[in-house]
This record gives sequence, C-alpha cells and structure tokens, in this order.
Amino acid sequence: MKSDVRIAVPLLDLQAQYRPLRDQLLAAIARVCDSQRFIMGAEVEALEQELANYLGVAQAVTVSSGTDALLAAMMALGIGPGDEVVTSTYSFFASAGCVSRLGATPRLVDIDPVSYNIDPAAVRAALTPRTRAILPVHLYGLCADLDPLLSVAGEAGIPVIEDACQAIGATYKGRQAGTIGHVGCFSFFPSKNLGAFGDAGLLTATDDGVAHDVRLLRNHGAEPKYFHSRIGGNFRLDALQAAVLRVKLPHLATWTSQRQRNADRYDALFAQSAVASRVTLPARAPDRTHIFNQYVIRVPNRDAVRAHLDAAGIGTEIYYPVPFHLQECFAPLGYRRGAFPHAEAAAAETLALPIYSELTEAQQAEVVRGVASAIAAAG
Repeated sequence: MKSDVRIAVPLLDLQAQYRPLRDQLLAAIARVCDSQRFIMGAEVEALEQELANYLGVAQAVTVSSGTDALLAAMMALGIGPGDEVVTSTYSFFASAGCVSRLGATPRLVDIDPVSYNIDPAAVRAALTPRTRAILPVHLYGLCADLDPLLSVAGEAGIPVIEDACQAIGATYKGRQAGTIGHVGCFSFFPSKNLGAFGDAGLLTATDDGVAHDVRLLRNHGAEPKYFHSRIGGNFRLDALQAAVLRVKLPHLATWTSQRQRNADRYDALFAQSAVASRVTLPARAPDRTHIFNQYVIRVPNRDAVRAHLDAAGIGTEIYYPVPFHLQECFAPLGYRRGAFPHAEAAAAETLALPIYSELTEAQQAEVVRGVASAIAAAG
C-alpha cells in the first residue's frame, strides 16, 4: 500500500528513554550484582519507601507484576469461589482474569462511551448478594469516576480495588490514582510511564492488615520462613527491577508532563487537520489529571486506517480488540454480542497513537498527517 508519509514513527521508543539514563541504570544493576542480593532486601525496601512517598501512602508493597498485584489484592481480601467482582468488560485481560483464577466470577458491565472507563450506573445495577468487590480500571491513564463507585461500595459494605496499572501519577479530585479505594494496584511493565526492565508491580492499601497479608502472600504465606499460615505464591519483586525503578522514579513527573504536552499538541494538530470532524480525541475531565499512558482516538474504518499507517511506518495499537464478554475463555459466563454496546463500539473504532515522552513535534506532525491520509484513503 502506497503512502506519502515521509518518516517512520514507532509506537514506543524505549531506547530514547534508556540512552540518557544508561550509565545510572548500569551502575544500579552493577550495585545489585556486587551485593549478590537478588530477592527482597535493601533495594526493594528502599523502592517501597520511595513509592510510598511519591504516592503519599503509608503502605506500598512491591510485587512481581501488575497482574500479581491484582491477584494478591483479591487473595488478601478473601475473594474466592462463589463470589462476584464487578468490573469493566473493556480492559487488559488481567482484571477479569485474576477474578476467575480465584474461582470467583467476573460480573461484567459496560463502559462510559466518552472516557472508556467503567460506568458507575451499570455497576450499581450489577450488584448482587454475592458481590464481594468493585474493580474499576483507570484506563489509558484517566481515572474512573470514583465518587459514585465508592458510594455504591460503601452502601454494599464491599471494597473498591483500583486497577491503576495504567495510571501512576494520574489524579482524581486532587488525590493520586491507586490511593483512593481500599486497595490500589500498579504495573511497571516496560511500556508504562514508569517501566521496569521486565515485569514488576505494586500494591497500596488503606488497611494495614491487608498490606500485611499481601506481604505474607507474596512469599508463599510464610512468616517466619518455612512456617506457612496461608497459601500464597511467589509474587516477590526482583532486586534488579527495584534498582532500575529507583533510577527512573525521579524522572516520572517530567516524563508525565512531556506526555501531557504531546497530548495537547496532538489535540491542536488534529483540530487544524482536514479530518478534524472525523477523529474523536481522548476525553479530558476537569476534576482529573490524565497521564496519557496511551493516546487513543476513534476513527471510521479503523482497521483500514491502521493498515494504511502500518504501511507508512507509523506504529499503532488496538487497546482492546475483543471485550471480555466476547472472549472464548469467558463464554461460560453466558454473555452475547450486543450485551455491552459501548465497549463493543470502542473495540471496533479506537486506535492508540505514539505518545511516549521523547516524541518530537516533527514526529507528531507526521502521525497526524498520516492519520489524515489514512482516513481519506479508507473513505
């Protein structure tokens, strides 16, 4: 497929972030190697304190991934067979997947069509006597509307587990994502705004007992060593990943502001483009800070537009092409196509563009020009 786009733009360029920090990162890795302390220890403890300070919480517990943060949170809250957890049908698989792994049932609901986050009214309607938690996902870096969710949860006497895996640094009415509900879960997957050199995660908790249980569960439920009061797992964070994250954390605020600058620039460029009326830009909210882990637009003929951009060397991604209620593994839940129309529409129409903090103005102009060309070609 031919295109007149002149330069390639990757979806993500981790090398651009790595190069200026290379010496510091290699020194941190060497420090851990010299210590030969790879499991738990001083690096992990220091990172937990630094993340607690950043988030303004008393309890920050590192784990091996964002997925394991969700899993450990639900384990600590005693969620299991016969229970239900209400969550969005439109997200990364881990949210509903972890519910099912514990033998509980994900009670799926539709999204708000503007923010793509969970619809609080749908959550209220989905509650049953078996509901044990509400699990909102702060999708793409924008917080879900938490006040009505917390109100519903309070009335039902159940916790809110914030999936903030895409939202570290985002705020809701002045409060940090992942610190507002009963438990918050974060991911440091390499593509996140704060990314490790592999999998890594974090859990915050307002209840000291929950935080203690997570610390227990991440180490096979052992306290002291070889004495197991609970059956847990190996959810520990590697010291090497902790050392890498300690180098990166002081830069997070700058990287976030650069992503926000890039989002503002995209908004302006699209507003000036010939296809302004055919592109739906990411939602903003006056009471929330968006950190743009992804910059997601909606376009007509999405798949054709993406194919055109791919041929032109412009990286894109679809987050997410199949809602949970249409996934094969969740067929036993009994949902059918049409059950959640807003999620199905988003799955068919949304497209994520490059938004990493090192993206240049020229690259962004090329992306917008490419989108305009792709839309025109797709008809």
